Amino acid sequence: MNSPARIVVLVSGAGTNLQALLDACTESSYGARVVAVGADRDDIEGLARADRAGVPTFVAKVGDYTSREHWDRALGDKVGAFEPDLVVSAGFMKLLSADFLERFLTLNTHPALCPAFPGMHGPRDALEHGVKVTGATLFVVDAGVDTGPIVAQVPVTVEEDDDVASLHERIKTAERAMLVDAVGRIARDGLAVEGRRVRIGAGPR
Repeated sequence: MNSPARIVVLVSGAGTNLQALLDACTESSYGARVVAVGADRDDIEGLARADRAGVPTFVAKVGDYTSREHWDRALGDKVGAFEPDLVVSAGFMKLLSADFLERFLTLNTHPALCPAFPGMHGPRDALEHGVKVTGATLFVVDAGVDTGPIVAQVPVTVEEDDDVASLHERIKTAERAMLVDAVGRIARDGLAVEGRRVRIGAGPR
């Protein structure tokens, strides 16, 4: 049998998506394990979640390095030390360089149905635009902002009485389930990326 896929998760805040992955990884049939959690800030709940789960952590703060490029190389080296099969950006609020993305297959989520409503305010923008359905997207990170090849999407209906907070909360719930499902399938069955097309089930890693 293949060993579990090695996942490094990057966080900047509460780490609710991280927690969903940690919970999933307790099942041996899931096919993956979180081998490290990295952050760009100290003293955040995401790191505390990792500590409680007995998962190694590291911190790389931009201000501790002489340049953004220096930070990015250092982050890549910290991630690389854990030899991940996959990196998951789970609320990590820093852009990653092309060099980093060449080294590691990196996934991220966005609270909208890409390519609609990219950027920091997906739920707000969806409400303002008056759409009836929005959702969440899991994608392979590229050099753009929420522009990478799409791995999975889940729809979320916009209710008449929604405000940004209520809509975003339902999106986050759907997003966590989508992330856990897709990462598990990738861990067990592999991933192929050909241009804009992504296929899960490309064979074992």
